[in-house]
Amino acid sequence: MYDSIFELQTDLGHRLRQLRLSRNLDQRTVADKAGVSLRALSKLENGHGSTLETLLRTLRALDYVKGVETLAPEPTINPLALLKTSKPPQRVRRPRKADQGKTGGSK
Repeated sequence: MYDSIFELQTDLGHRLRQLRLSRNLDQRTVADKAGVSLRALSKLENGHGSTLETLLRTLRALDYVKGVETLAPEPTINPLALLKTSKPPQRVRRPRKADQGKTGGSK
């Protein structure tokens, strides 16, 4: 999908800008709310490199922390744990004895 990291950064920045604009916020407001500089936010939105902290602060300022869940969802099944567990125990049946357990009339 992406041939380079630059393309990925550019697309991510574009999406963040669209998210900000859809919430009708300007860069200054989001930067202040995120606790980052205006330049840091601008670099993030333009795909010119940024820090993970700036990204996370911006997502939180945009009230879009669920974006982190989208980026790195919690695995529901751990494949390594499945390999470590043995087969579930099978039910063991006792062999039937011919006369045991039958009730017969007593004389």
